[in-house]
Amino acid sequence: MNDRFEIPARLRNTSLALIAIGVLTLIAGIACLLMGHGSTDVDKSRFWLVLLHDSVFFTLITAVSIFVQAAVSLAQGAWLVAYRRVPEAIGANVWLFGSIATVIMFIIVFTYKDSHGINAIYPWVTPGDDKILLGKAPFLNKGMFVGFTLAAVGLWSFFGYKFRALSIAQESAPKNDTKIYWKVFRLSGIFLFVYALTQMSTIPWLWIMSIQAHWYSTMFSWYTFASAFVSGMSLILLWVVYLKNQGNLVLVTKEHMHDLGKFMFAFSIFWTYLWFAQYMLIWYSNQPDETFYFKMRQQGPYSVLFYANFIINFCMPILILMARPSKRNYFTVTFMAMIIIFGHWLDYFQMVMPGPLAEHWHINWYEIGIFMGFVGILIFAVSRTLTKSSLVPANNLLLKEAVVHLS
Repeated sequence: MNDRFEIPARLRNTSLALIAIGVLTLIAGIACLLMGHGSTDVDKSRFWLVLLHDSVFFTLITAVSIFVQAAVSLAQGAWLVAYRRVPEAIGANVWLFGSIATVIMFIIVFTYKDSHGINAIYPWVTPGDDKILLGKAPFLNKGMFVGFTLAAVGLWSFFGYKFRALSIAQESAPKNDTKIYWKVFRLSGIFLFVYALTQMSTIPWLWIMSIQAHWYSTMFSWYTFASAFVSGMSLILLWVVYLKNQGNLVLVTKEHMHDLGKFMFAFSIFWTYLWFAQYMLIWYSNQPDETFYFKMRQQGPYSVLFYANFIINFCMPILILMARPSKRNYFTVTFMAMIIIFGHWLDYFQMVMPGPLAEHWHINWYEIGIFMGFVGILIFAVSRTLTKSSLVPANNLLLKEAVVHLS
């Protein structure tokens, strides 16, 4: 079965238009700084923080597709086979977003300073005589930041490329040959170990939590993972629905959509559990060194986003996706997937912005324009990858089991 995808002109033009908006927004932001309009420390921080926020967010949600492939391969599950090409195409482009994020973060770490000579985004870069930052220097330093960043992005990119390459190689392998199957199985175990040491521990500490380096949470990495995972599953669902509407993915049924809807629902609840557990423990202990993180978000200028975050990412999924029919309705799951991605984009916005911009924040033309640019890059890159192979992983050892959903 050969199920090929050709990029519709409308999708291609939409992606290019979004990229153009992002580029023009970036140019306008640079021009404002160079021409002196909005060249204060606040505006400079905002310029880089928005780029940091979006590049990290898109890197982490695309890396989820690699995690999904590895987890399903280790479980020897067949439910993903019908649309496996979708997470493969998303995961194969982690290198693109990871490279953008790496460049932005390195510029911030190595060159950014405000008018006082302080790195307001990553304060541990210029600790001065701050005893807390100096005490964390063995971990929070440029060498560790560079090493972990390059290792994480490099390894994620390698596994994203490798899983797709092996999946395509299986098509031309002898029938029922298991060599590639078990190679993917072994690589999946290695990747999950790498993922545990990066996404589920060190990377969120370095990339996000160190923006407010005086504060720390032992649950933070799990919290960022849950946020990225539910967004990543929503992204997979959006592509599956789109391809299905284009007449592709003939093996995908409402059973598959129901499965994806259940993941969106379940991990929205899991995210809420981690959100509440982190918040409740810090609120209950009432220690000034910890509570200031939530005080500026719940009672300060970010309070609207704080409560909107809870409503969008918990109340809406539990009210709309709880019922079985809603998870099998294409319009409902598509609408909720977009809501969830936007909601967790706001969640990451709240993680990144309040540290350097405690009293000054915006969501206007610059924030929206950069976000649209990254969406355009995602659509363009993933759609091009999807065209390069059949959407049905022919000769996959579990393909027959996946076809059972058709009956």
